[in-house]
Amino acid sequence: MADVGCGPGHVTARLRDAGLDAFGIDLSPVMIDVARREHPGLRFEVGSMTDLPLGDASVAGVAAFWSLIHVPGEALAGVLGQFRRVLRPGGPLLVGFHACGGPGSSSPLRRSDSVDAQGRSTRPDRIRPAAGSSCTSQASRN
Repeated sequence: MADVGCGPGHVTARLRDAGLDAFGIDLSPVMIDVARREHPGLRFEVGSMTDLPLGDASVAGVAAFWSLIHVPGEALAGVLGQFRRVLRPGGPLLVGFHACGGPGSSSPLRRSDSVDAQGRSTRPDRIRPAAGSSCTSQASRN
């Protein structure tokens, strides 16, 4: 199970604790260093979700928890295409993201004074077509 955009590795660790053979990939070498330090028994590597360093049909599942918020709208289909490429047939794709309203819209998220990060929300109906025909979804609003 590839945790794409794993950040500090806490989701990767949860996946492993649930019995999955999980590993993490993140664009930031700093985040990978943190993940390796915090979870020394797990595999983490630097890589981009726009060009995943994995073979075709090489992973049983892909998780992307709030990493898609950093992907510009015009790159979203390509990223989800990378997820489809590396997934084995029938493998699950689990994504979490901030949803916004309006047909086909996306909007910037507010910046925090304490965190140097930017993100964007998107409509769930923009994810499904790019994720592929076998995509099923469940929306949760908190």
